[in-house]
Amino acid sequence: MDLLWFILVGLIAGWLAGVLVKGGGFGVVGDIVIGIVGALLGGFLFRSLGISAGGGMLGSIIVATIGAIILIFILRLIRRA
Repeated sequence: MDLLWFILVGLIAGWLAGVLVKGGGFGVVGDIVIGIVGALLGGFLFRSLGISAGGGMLGSIIVATIGAIILIFILRLIRRA
């Protein structure tokens, strides 16, 4: 069941990041991957900085979305290089 929630948070975060960054979509699978990797990146960054976004689903979505936005910017920088 936890895997299902993780995928759901990844999907929501990837979609939100795509909307906020105003780029071409990555498709459903791409949004899930971007969201999941973004969740890992966001969790690492938030823990490293000592920041907490609160608990629960909303906090997870916020952290994952911020991580996904950072990941999209990094991917765009790499793509342009």
